[in-house]
Amino acid sequence: MAADRGQLTAPRGRPPLLFPLFAGIETLPGVGPRAAEGFKGLGVTRPRDLLFTLPQNGVTRRRLARLAEAQPPETVTVAVTVTRHQPSASRGRPARVLCSDGAQDLTLVFFHPRRDWLEAQLPAGQRRVVSGRIELFDGRAQMVHPDHILRETDPPPPDFEAVYPLSGALTQRVVAKAAEAALTRAPELAEWIDPAVLAREGWPGWRAALAAAHSPPDRAALSPTDPARARLAYDELFAHQLTLALLRRERRRGAGRATEGNGRLRQRAIAALPWGLTGAQARAVEEVAADMAAPHRMSRLLQGDVGAGKTLVAWLALLVAVEAGGQGVLMAPTEILARQHGAALMRLGDAIGVRVAVLTGRDKTEAREQILADLAAGLIGVLVGTHAVFQESVRFADLRLAVIDEQHRFGVAQRMALGRKGEVPPDMLVMTATPIPRSLALAQYGDMDLSVLDEKPPGRQPVTTTVLPDSRREDVIERIGAVLAEGGRAYWVCPLVEESEVSDLAAAEARFQGLRARFGDAVRLVHGQMPPEARDAAMADFASGRAQLLVATTVIEVGVDVPEATIMVIERAEIFGLAQLHQLRGRVGRGSAASFCVLLYQPPLSEGGQRRLAILRETEDGFRIAEEDLAIRGAGDVIGTAQSGLPRFRIADLERQAGLMEVARADARALLEADPGLTSERGRAARVLLWLMEQEKAVALIAAG
Repeated sequence: MAADRGQLTAPRGRPPLLFPLFAGIETLPGVGPRAAEGFKGLGVTRPRDLLFTLPQNGVTRRRLARLAEAQPPETVTVAVTVTRHQPSASRGRPARVLCSDGAQDLTLVFFHPRRDWLEAQLPAGQRRVVSGRIELFDGRAQMVHPDHILRETDPPPPDFEAVYPLSGALTQRVVAKAAEAALTRAPELAEWIDPAVLAREGWPGWRAALAAAHSPPDRAALSPTDPARARLAYDELFAHQLTLALLRRERRRGAGRATEGNGRLRQRAIAALPWGLTGAQARAVEEVAADMAAPHRMSRLLQGDVGAGKTLVAWLALLVAVEAGGQGVLMAPTEILARQHGAALMRLGDAIGVRVAVLTGRDKTEAREQILADLAAGLIGVLVGTHAVFQESVRFADLRLAVIDEQHRFGVAQRMALGRKGEVPPDMLVMTATPIPRSLALAQYGDMDLSVLDEKPPGRQPVTTTVLPDSRREDVIERIGAVLAEGGRAYWVCPLVEESEVSDLAAAEARFQGLRARFGDAVRLVHGQMPPEARDAAMADFASGRAQLLVATTVIEVGVDVPEATIMVIERAEIFGLAQLHQLRGRVGRGSAASFCVLLYQPPLSEGGQRRLAILRETEDGFRIAEEDLAIRGAGDVIGTAQSGLPRFRIADLERQAGLMEVARADARALLEADPGLTSERGRAARVLLWLMEQEKAVALIAAG
């Protein structure tokens, strides 16, 4: 009956042969309420989820003819005769069951067993096959809580037994039994993989791959390169890339208009710069301008390292919109960054006669109303803002381009919300504040075209990075004092705002008080819990030179641009991620003077901490750092799914299977080009895959024709 309920709740249009996979997890044998709660902890609520929850490890069991062959400690399977029981002598002591193979003894040890259960499982005088880890204790062989207790007529455990992830009250036996039952519900499906790819890779069919992945014959079969696992990973990536390709096609089909500038404003803007564009910047501007001139909507990602000049490319793109008689908007994730972008673009706009305005959530009513009126009247060419630009009251006269400074804070839904501003959806340019490995970029932004800034503008200074133990902090303060005495400026970053009884991490407020006592009014404090006005005032003092030392949390991680600052001190650097450290270091080296970054750590360093600080000391290449970050932490940690919309794949490993992502992307686009309606045999199979992988957006687009 429960299976019927699962079928009845299946979304309309899902192929009936998939219904059993979308019933409740409780419909599988051996899964009661407690086990269901445990499965929920693994993100498994239906048999479909369990199919894609593969074993993570395995146990090799050596079969022994007699106990004398054992080489403790090792996991073995052996037949013995139960000789007698030794119940627990006192509370907290284990029960023991003495066994023998006729020549040697083995003691089975159980903590807190039910006596009736133990005697039923291991009746005295009976033969049993036991499997588990055999060890020596006081020179005697023992096995604590055997994994298997079987009759000699029962099938023996496999020589290599899969080990599943567990949660709550789940046991390996419950998960394995449920997974086996889930496999019986997996139907034979028509093939969606290009036959040429299937033959080239030597992959099994879908159902055969599932069966093989859940019953690995050895440890090598747990590798992502194993044919069964690689094929299932490809399926995940292919479904995701097919969805992104459908979204991309839908955007291109959607209402759009050609926005073609005459180059007049861009030429004047470039002429006003102290130096010219890099080759990468010029190429990116050309790509953006060409997209905007096309009749379909642009959807492009601009990716570049710290200091690569993304903001300038965005400014020139916004000028294309203004040249064509329209408007542009740049949205930043934080108020500090929005106001900084606004101040920079206002200066650039004043030089060429383009009006730039800033709109954030705390603008006063009168000033805000004037901005909104001028925006609707077309008197403002470029608007810079935060989430405030999403509001219904914000209306443009003719919005042509929306630029989002992403910083991994906005997902697809928010990008689309901004894209709905205006009668005709505007072109979209998304900038990433952190370099992203290509595999992650394709996963998160595969529906967009990609422009990469892989050069830095002339004049950017290399930053000398030093790694020091916290015991050298006083030496660093002395060095900063010398720099301040010469009129220089510096940052001091701490991981916490306030001191904590449960943490020994450095607190910004305590460090501020100490440095203020040392250097007086030259020191300011900035953190995210301050009132915005106080935060802005402190930033303004530092930018103008009224203050020389800024103590801060990671609120200054992105977008803060003070060319005169030449020293960045990061306290407890070992607890920060690589991307954060790279971004923080990027706040210095923005002027013509030599710059330094000091990474203070508290010994002893973990292996991961040593590796992170070492790569920071070795290189300033953000793309290399991003790849290293992916290798150290994995995709799930590098970019949080809640912030970025990055899919959480159950099988695919973006770090180790980046090549599969490239293949899946190419195959998805080729399939759509050859079969736009997905009506061929392979196209229909791909539709089933999209249902199976719960790519609802793709299914909805197909249903809409």
